[in-house]
Formats: sequence, structure tokens, C-alpha cells
Amino acid sequence: MPATMPAPTSLTVTTGDFIEGRRISQYLGVVRGIAVRLPTISQGFQALGNVLSGNVQASGDMFAEICEAARAQAYQRLVDHALELGADAIIAMRYDANDIGESASEVLAYGTAVKLKPLESAP
Repeated sequence: MPATMPAPTSLTVTTGDFIEGRRISQYLGVVRGIAVRLPTISQGFQALGNVLSGNVQASGDMFAEICEAARAQAYQRLVDHALELGADAIIAMRYDANDIGESASEVLAYGTAVKLKPLESAP
């Protein structure tokens, strides 16, 4: 079963291609949210200090928090883009990430914005 992610509004976001109990009535197009994150100078020095003191895990945890913040920002921008189009849901939602230079990363959240209707009952 595909994962469904909670959204801060009534918008449904899913990695699946359909919404159980609903019919797609209109495809509004691809929506996306992009975030670029890089560590601040102080975070870079903190990571270097952790590595030099043998605490590599602390550096990894710090960079994981930076990446998670980028994913959250990209996800929110994705939802905002879909809401601007009047979408009821986003289907086939995915993340992608790429390095930009030595220490920056781009996170892209994307999917298809759709309008939904309830399934018609069988007679």
C-alpha cells in the first residue's frame, strides 16, 4: 500500500496513483517544490570540530537535520503550488535530491495535482 503523507490542509498527498474511494475528475498538471540548503559557517565549524574530536555521528546527525529541513520546505512548497491550482490532492508524490557544489544540496518534491470526485455507487 502506498504511503500517504499528512498535509497541513485538507489536501491529500500520496505516493500512489489514486485515492481510495475517490475518482480523479481532472489532472491539473505536475506540481513541485524546491528547496536549497547548505550548512551555515558555524554549522560547518561545528561539524569539523565533531569530526576532529572523534564524534563523527554528531556531524552526521547535524547534516541529517539540515536535509530534513530542506525536505520539509520542499514539501510545503509542493503543497502550496497544488493549492494555487485548486487541487484536491497530489498523487505520485516523490522526492529527488542533488548536490550543488561542495556543500549545498537541492531537494525537489514533485507530483501530479488532481481534482477529485466521490466514486459513484453501484446501482
